[in-house]
Amino acid sequence: MSDTILRASASLGGPAPVATTEQAVLDQAILGGTTVDWLALLKPRVMSLVVYTGAAGLLVAPGTINPILAFTAILCIAMGAGAAGSINMWYDRDIDAIMRRTAKRPVPSGRISPEGALGFGVGLSVLSVLLMWLATNLLAAAILAISIGFYVFVYTMWLKRRTPQNIVIGGAAGAFPPIIGWVAVTGHLALLPILLFAIVFIWTPPHFWSLSLFASADYEKAGVPMLPVVAGARATRLAVMRYTLWLVPVSLLPYVLHLAGPFYGASAMILGLTFIWYASGVVRDKQDATGVSQTRDAPAKAAFKYSILYLFLIFGALVVDHFL
Repeated sequence: MSDTILRASASLGGPAPVATTEQAVLDQAILGGTTVDWLALLKPRVMSLVVYTGAAGLLVAPGTINPILAFTAILCIAMGAGAAGSINMWYDRDIDAIMRRTAKRPVPSGRISPEGALGFGVGLSVLSVLLMWLATNLLAAAILAISIGFYVFVYTMWLKRRTPQNIVIGGAAGAFPPIIGWVAVTGHLALLPILLFAIVFIWTPPHFWSLSLFASADYEKAGVPMLPVVAGARATRLAVMRYTLWLVPVSLLPYVLHLAGPFYGASAMILGLTFIWYASGVVRDKQDATGVSQTRDAPAKAAFKYSILYLFLIFGALVVDHFL
């Protein structure tokens, strides 16, 4: 019926017919989602942090690397992170559909099929590792493969739904990129990239637990044992402070061990003390008798936002210090 009307309109000299709603839906079904949907599978916000820390590890590594190969190495890190994110969305589609924060993701919303997301993720994983091997070296490719596997099998499939320590242990997956960037240039491990791994590893719990404080209702509804759900809000606030206090001395180790200069050392101290100030706000947040925030977790939201800025700035300070 709609086709008849469109043909009649055209024959009478009316405006050129446009695609009907039915046709648009059919096109999207054939393509399996829009370009934006496929990009969303890669978790671009998470990817930006991964790419940034990986690039920092590459830039501060001793030696030289062809700029094209350096770009390829960073691209492989981005592809690997995106691949892990895509497989994560495939596996977590059931709980993503329950949580308000994730319900509009491409897979739970039905814009991309689970099979499409899985195939996309597996294909990108293989491609990123093989390309990293060809462009740089086998060790960098192997560590990239380990990071993808750790995020998919250890964090997503094993830890996330079983223990409140999911973020603590699973955080290792996001801490590999500085090592990968370094090894892509040098072909071997060293103390500095291991310390950079440690910084990201210890940064991850206060970052995600700050988020979980104001998203705990979602996690509880989906049955994910995040720390606020299992141990309560008060214990989570104290854990945010505890890990932040540990983060500061660890972040200073590159300077203390003469692996970075005074610019990095001063920056790490200032950024760390500022992080402690935000974490103290999380601990001091007004709570009712059950530990629930009376300020809609405003301090936790502020700490979460600052934690992202912290990671960008401290790795940026390392790169600047390297070139001073």
